[in-house]
Amino acid sequence: MTTQEALQTFRAKIEALHALNHAMGVLQYDGETVAPPASAEGRGKTLEYLSGLAYEIETGPELNRAADFLAAHSDELSAQDRREVEVFRRETEFTASIPQAEYVGYVTLLNRASAVWHKAKAENDYASFAPVVQEIFDTNVRFARYYKPDQAPYDVALGRYERGLTMQKADAFFAALRERIVPLLKQVQSRPQVDDSFIWNKTYPIEAQRKFSDYLMDLITIDRERCSIGETEHPFTTNFNKKDVRITTHYHEQTPIYSMYSVIHEGGHALYELHSGDELEGTLLAGGVSMSIHESQSRFMENIIGRSRGFVQVILPKLHELFPEQLGDVTAEQLYLAVNKAEPSLIRTEADELTYALHVMVRYEIEKGLFDGSIRAEDLPRIWNAKYKEYLGIDVPDDRRGVLQDSHWSGGNVGYFPSYALGSAYGAQMLAEMKKTVDVDAAVASGDLRPVTRWLEDHVWRFGAMYDPMDLLERAVGAPFDPKYYTDYLEEKFGSIYNL
Repeated sequence: MTTQEALQTFRAKIEALHALNHAMGVLQYDGETVAPPASAEGRGKTLEYLSGLAYEIETGPELNRAADFLAAHSDELSAQDRREVEVFRRETEFTASIPQAEYVGYVTLLNRASAVWHKAKAENDYASFAPVVQEIFDTNVRFARYYKPDQAPYDVALGRYERGLTMQKADAFFAALRERIVPLLKQVQSRPQVDDSFIWNKTYPIEAQRKFSDYLMDLITIDRERCSIGETEHPFTTNFNKKDVRITTHYHEQTPIYSMYSVIHEGGHALYELHSGDELEGTLLAGGVSMSIHESQSRFMENIIGRSRGFVQVILPKLHELFPEQLGDVTAEQLYLAVNKAEPSLIRTEADELTYALHVMVRYEIEKGLFDGSIRAEDLPRIWNAKYKEYLGIDVPDDRRGVLQDSHWSGGNVGYFPSYALGSAYGAQMLAEMKKTVDVDAAVASGDLRPVTRWLEDHVWRFGAMYDPMDLLERAVGAPFDPKYYTDYLEEKFGSIYNL
C-alpha cells in the first residue's frame, strides 16, 4: 500500500460515513421538529439499520488499516491530513471499544428516549421518564469502562465533549465562578430590581415572532441560503455540512424575548458551522472542535452581543414595527435593563447571565452522582428541587419546569452541561482580545456586525477541528484560559446596571 492509496481508501470510507451520518441526522432532526409522535418506532428501526452500517465501516479493517498506515507514514502527509487521521483514530478507539449490538442498541434507545421525554414533559410525568434516564446513564458508565477502564466514567464523559476536561478541572473552574458570582448576586439582590413588567402579560402573535426571527438571523449575518429555522420543544442546532445548517426555536405567546435569545444563541452555533474553512468540508475536521468552544460562540452572540446596549438600540425599531401595541412606547434603555435583569429563575435557557452558571452547577453535580451511583434517576426530582433551593433560593413548582426542562439527557448528551459555563468564560476572554483591534461597541451600535464576525472567523471559525480546544483558545486569545476574564466581565456589567 502506498500513502496515496491509503489516502484514497481513507477518503472513500469517510465519505460513506458522512452519507450515513447525514441520513441519520435528518431523521433525528425530523423527529425533533415535525414528525408525528407515533413515528418514533419506525424511525428507530431505520436508525438501527443505518447505525449498524456506520459502525461496521468505522471499525472495519479496511478503513482502520488505511488509517494505521497513514499514521505510520505521517511525515508524508499534510498537516490537515495528519490531524484528520489523528482525530479519526481517537474517535474510533472509543467506538471500537463498544460491542456493535450495544452501540446500535444505544442509538435506538436515544430515539425512544426522545419520544418518552417529549411526552413526559408535556404531561409533567417524570416517573415515566426516570427508567430511561437511568438506562442512559448506566449505558454511558458501561461504555466509559469499556473505553478507559482506569479512568472515572464521568471524566471520560466530560472529555468526550471537551478534550482534557476532568472533574478536578471542572470543580476548580466552578469554585472560581462561585467565589465571585455568589457575592455579586447577593449585592445585586440588595439593590432595587429592574422593572421588566412592560414585557409580560401581553400576547405576541407567533407569526410576528417568526418575522422577528428572520430579521435577527439576517442581522447576525446568517446566510439564509445555507441555514434554515425550525420549531421544537427545546431549541437546538444541527449541521449536515456548511451548506445545510439548521437552527430551531420555541415561541411563547407571552413574550418574544425567550425566542429572540434562543435564535441568537443557536445562530451563534450556526455561524461557527457555516464558516469553517472550505478546505475542511467533507472531512472530519469540518465544524466545531468541542462543545465548550461551540458554546463560547453561541453565548458570545446571545449575551455579549445580543444583550448589549448597542444591539438593543438596533433591534428596537423592529420590535416597535412588529409589536406596536405591546412595545410601542418602550425605550432602548428600558429594554436593555429588562433583558439584563438578574434574578434567580427556574428555566436554564431563560436565565440571565449572572445566575446562568448556577443552573449549570446543579446539573453538573447531579451528573456526577448519576455516574458514581450515589444518585438514582428515580430520586432526581427531590435532589433537583433541593439544589435549586440551595443555589438559587427558589422553589420548583413541578417537574416540567424542573428536572424535565432540558432535552440533553434524553439525547444522550451526558457530560455536556459544563460546556455552557466554560463557553461563557471562553467568550469573555475572546471579547477582551477582540477589543484590542475591533471597536466592538461601535460595530454593534451601527447594526453592522461584520467586524465582530470577521474576527471570530479569522481566530476561531475557519479552523474547524484543526486544533484541540485549549490550543485553539490560546491561539485566539494569545494566552492560557483564565476564568477571571468572565467574572470581571460580569462584575463590570452588573455593577453598572445595578449601581454597585
